[in-house]
Amino acid sequence: MRLVTVKMPDMYVKGIDELVRAGRYSSRSEAIRTAVRELLKRELWGTSVPAPLHELPLVRVRLEGEERVEA
Repeated sequence: MRLVTVKMPDMYVKGIDELVRAGRYSSRSEAIRTAVRELLKRELWGTSVPAPLHELPLVRVRLEGEERVEA
């Protein structure tokens, strides 16, 4: 594998860290690889059909003691 350095907003990093803490992914790297793979499947390889907006689950993101719900 190649090492790629990426800058991203703090909110994204905190969201990824929350997914790791919740046990959904073993590391930030695993979560980011999964996200990139799904993007490539959808945008480039055409092997994934996105769900209609009303079927997408809500993601809970905690920021500095606050709790926000985002679609």
